[in-house]
Amino acid sequence: MFRNINQLNDLHFDVLKEIANIGVGNAIGALSELISTQVKMTVPEVKFLKFNEVGSILGGDEVIVFGVLVNIHGDINGMMMFLLRPEAARTLVNSMLEGMGLGESDCLDEFNEMELSALEEIGNILCSSYLGAMSRFINKSAKPFPPVLARDMAAAILSVPAIEFSKMSDGVLFIDTVFETQEKNASGIFLLVPDFDSFGTILSALGVA
Repeated sequence: MFRNINQLNDLHFDVLKEIANIGVGNAIGALSELISTQVKMTVPEVKFLKFNEVGSILGGDEVIVFGVLVNIHGDINGMMMFLLRPEAARTLVNSMLEGMGLGESDCLDEFNEMELSALEEIGNILCSSYLGAMSRFINKSAKPFPPVLARDMAAAILSVPAIEFSKMSDGVLFIDTVFETQEKNASGIFLLVPDFDSFGTILSALGVA
């Protein structure tokens, strides 16, 4: 059973990176269907970070970000969060609404109720698709709860998993990827925060614990 991320070795990280590649690839496929536009992705950058390191990666604790949070229960327990800057949120929302014939906007400071609902659905589909692919790969359940969308400074957004999981986990699996749509690119970040027991479950299922 893992009680400290320092117990993770290079083999463990390689396995976690492979799961991230599979999960993100599945999520991108679902996003393409959702917004009716072909979406490609760069190879995800995968790191394991302390909670207090994530803000600086995003551009600082005070940078404004959107976060879609999904709690996870089942054989794997914890939390997943999809984070993106306002410009990336606008790109994805515009792509989705344009595909529905509802037009687009260039405003980064204001998102109306329909746009926020669309963004929440995008985050929900991405996280659920990622977790579904991971579940199938390791043959363990990781069921998502309904999503919660928030827009705030990075420090405030990240305080949620930090407070809730700091007693169960040293940090998060940080997965950064770039979505390439037909017209624009958008960078999004997945944060996977399994509790310690779930880390052991994932790695044991793959024979590397």
